[in-house]
Amino acid sequence: MPSSNENAAEIRAASETEVHESIDAALADPIATSADARTDTEIEETEQTLLEQLGGFSGLIYSTLPVLVFVPVNTIAGLTVAIWSALGVAAAILVWRLVRRSPIQPAISGFLGVGICAFIAYRMGEAKGFFLFGIYTSLVYAGVFLVSMLVRWPLVGVIWGVLNGHGTEWRTDRRVVRLYDLATTTWVVVFGARYLVQSQLYDTDRTGWLAFARIAMGWPLTAVALAVTVWAVRRAGHLPAHRGAATV
Repeated sequence: MPSSNENAAEIRAASETEVHESIDAALADPIATSADARTDTEIEETEQTLLEQLGGFSGLIYSTLPVLVFVPVNTIAGLTVAIWSALGVAAAILVWRLVRRSPIQPAISGFLGVGICAFIAYRMGEAKGFFLFGIYTSLVYAGVFLVSMLVRWPLVGVIWGVLNGHGTEWRTDRRVVRLYDLATTTWVVVFGARYLVQSQLYDTDRTGWLAFARIAMGWPLTAVALAVTVWAVRRAGHLPAHRGAATV
């Protein structure tokens, strides 16, 4: 019968063999290791690209500031002052981005959006009118995304293909179409939920809760839809074309 020392020696020898085999395997397949690292980098780039197209995290946060200013100022100083305050905040954000040389397209869009909201509120003479444009914009977006699925051109796939060089060849792959259907459905749910909740608050004249819903259902829900979109892009193997696509 082998002694305990002999057993310990055999265990150590086996462990050393496994370690050497693992090292040899890693050294023998540097391409696989490099491919994994490249895929992780491209996934991060995908997330950053989508965020940039939405104005980045700062853009999503900046979009809530005019609303945060409008409601309390309206309560304290009235509708006219609230309108000019919201416009002032939107203009300040635009100037701030210009000074920092940040992408200004989201800021310009945000300023125009606040301008439209302010104009509607002014013409209606009611604070809740400030939210009417956003409510019906959500309805339109939900409808467009839904129709794109019904005609078998899921909008997430179309937009991503155009912006990142993948074209429309993905439509021949039913698996990829289903992935983009799922991502597009997520956006339909987000926009549809915004419309249903906020239109109900609008109809019942709950301006304070309407502002809360506008913020709470803004970038947090956008982040959820964005996460699903990134997952679909990754599963479809449609990482940014200029850095090379990786099939998952």
